[in-house]
Amino acid sequence: MNRRSFLEKTAGVTGAGVLSGLTGWNESAVGQTDDPYGPSGSITDVEGIRVGHFTDARRPTGCTVILAAEGAVGGVDVRGGAPGTRETDLLDPVNMVQRVHAIVLSGGSAFGLDTATGVMRYLEERSIGFDVRIARVPIVPAAILFDLGIGGRPEIRPDADAGYQACQAATSDLVPEGSIGAGAGATVGKLSVGARGTRTAMKSGIGNACFTTPDGLRVGAIVAVNAVGDVYDPDTGRVLAGARMPDGSGFVHVARRIRESGSLRLETPPGNTTIGVIVTNAGLTKTQASRIAQVGHDGLARAINPAHLQADGDTLFTMATGTWKGDVNLSLVSILAAEAVTRAIIRAVVTAEGLEGYPSYSDLDSG
Repeated sequence: MNRRSFLEKTAGVTGAGVLSGLTGWNESAVGQTDDPYGPSGSITDVEGIRVGHFTDARRPTGCTVILAAEGAVGGVDVRGGAPGTRETDLLDPVNMVQRVHAIVLSGGSAFGLDTATGVMRYLEERSIGFDVRIARVPIVPAAILFDLGIGGRPEIRPDADAGYQACQAATSDLVPEGSIGAGAGATVGKLSVGARGTRTAMKSGIGNACFTTPDGLRVGAIVAVNAVGDVYDPDTGRVLAGARMPDGSGFVHVARRIRESGSLRLETPPGNTTIGVIVTNAGLTKTQASRIAQVGHDGLARAINPAHLQADGDTLFTMATGTWKGDVNLSLVSILAAEAVTRAIIRAVVTAEGLEGYPSYSDLDSG
């Protein structure tokens, strides 16, 4: 399926011809390539959003910051059984603060939550934050994934300085994808198959996508993919990355193997969790923003199987800038959010670069 047919199929699903002019891919390339997994827009297409990565040169780990200096209405939905998060209670619609100024996605397990401190320092220096009269307090939720087992030096993990440097690198340019930032140490397909100690996982990363309707509504997502399960193209059912057979004969198909065997044995340490942010220029309330994060998990589950396990910390945030002044159709935004999450997950695996012992999509595709 080429990108034109993928685009037309997506537009048809959303109904009533509303999205007949939907954009999100590099339109100069639509119809000119057979690559169905090419770029699908950038969340920096949403006005007021900047994205920066920090990637540690000493081992594969890092963090990614999504900045909204003018503030964005925030929401969150946590589905995994082992989350590592910060400030998620604040995003509950019943609580006072309405807008966030940045969200951080980080490697490093719970240690990586320290990156938000550096982001707060960067924002405070620029007088960005919630006005409490005697100071401005930056509101910076965060989520982490477990990548301590990648690269052999678990004492190296993103810290406050890493978060600060990610902010310094933040731009409104197209978002770099793949083995960078929070996706630097990400892998997928953690099922243990064959002799104990046999590694079957593949390299993953961070990806993003953004869709724009003819009237200017924009909905996108950025996702760091570090899943137990396999990553699928939901339109074809093809596994793009995941647990490999020990003899190299193909993919294990994690969910199928579990169904047939009745057992689940993960690599040790498994190193899981998929985390991301849905970004839109729609004007949403906190309740609506959390609803969008909930539906965004549908897109996660379409692309990753299995997902939301006890060893996952799967978490999706929402940031709504409100710069688009059209009437909000929450169902439409929800559909686009789920599609953007799926697309971002696919981009995360197809743009990743392999590591020793962890081949990437391009490694297998070219082999």
